[in-house]
Amino acid sequence: MRNQANLRMTRQRRVILEELRNVNTHPSADEVYAMVRKRLPRVSLGTIYRNLEILSTSGEIRRIDSGGNLKRFDGNADGHYHIRCLQCDRLVDAFIELGLDIDEQLKGATDFLVFGHRLEFVGLCPHCQPAPAAPSRLPNVDKPKPAP
Repeated sequence: MRNQANLRMTRQRRVILEELRNVNTHPSADEVYAMVRKRLPRVSLGTIYRNLEILSTSGEIRRIDSGGNLKRFDGNADGHYHIRCLQCDRLVDAFIELGLDIDEQLKGATDFLVFGHRLEFVGLCPHCQPAPAAPSRLPNVDKPKPAP
């Protein structure tokens, strides 16, 4: 764990962390709340929001801002990429290694002080992809025509 010396690992934080690390669905705060309530029925939504913020600020988890209002959370705080479905907003890990040191390349091309980068791929997940076109149906010429 990246547990900083000043971060007290309360029961709520520990359960939130365990639940996030047991899934790879990148849940929203409301989804984390539903997951944690199964183990801690009296936990409040405010407690979930507050602890998600503390855990992401401390580096224990990653907050994923993909535009819009919905923030998602990732129990895997190590550097990795994601791919998001443009239709259903499903978010999954993209298991690739980029061969380029993007941060170093950018440092030579800008006067910004570069701390890192975020990269998100977008596309359609298997559930949202259009079904393959059915083979075209040719009229059945062998079928006898009904009698008039």
